[in-house]
Amino acid sequence: MDEIEDFDAFVRGRTPALMRSAFLLTGDQHLAEDLVQASLARTHQAWRRLDSRSNAEAYTRRVMYHLQVSWWRRRRVPEWSTAQVPEPRRHEPDQADATDLRVAMRGALARLPVRQRAVLVLRYFEDLTEAETAETLGVSVGTVKSQSFKALSRLRDLAPELAGHPSAIGGRDERR
Repeated sequence: MDEIEDFDAFVRGRTPALMRSAFLLTGDQHLAEDLVQASLARTHQAWRRLDSRSNAEAYTRRVMYHLQVSWWRRRRVPEWSTAQVPEPRRHEPDQADATDLRVAMRGALARLPVRQRAVLVLRYFEDLTEAETAETLGVSVGTVKSQSFKALSRLRDLAPELAGHPSAIGGRDERR
């Protein structure tokens, strides 16, 4: 692979994980996207200097953390009075449903056997393919498929309130 393809593969493979971290750092989706983009731009500039591609993610995360601190220090924006009162924001949806879903999901996952929980987390939360999950866990693809099937069945029994919910594990297309 040449450098461009190598960097492109890195960006495509690691951006979701970097986005999760950036969102946790910033608390805002748009700021997280800006943070990841700026970090990847700096990583691209240093791509040739990185000893191995395995430390590229660590380098990118370090850049991301340093940028966030830098942005946080500069973001001290003074407040000022305006002649007109701004329009009130439209009502934000209640987050109670999302919180209930997360609590139910966490409780149900905690009641699964360790191997089944690991398969679900890698497949659906880390968004790995079956082959990547098998390689990570050191098992066959068939084991990943069977453990995934058993775990989803057990999850539906443990938390029937998750059934049919689009953002729950069983609510999306599982044929990947």
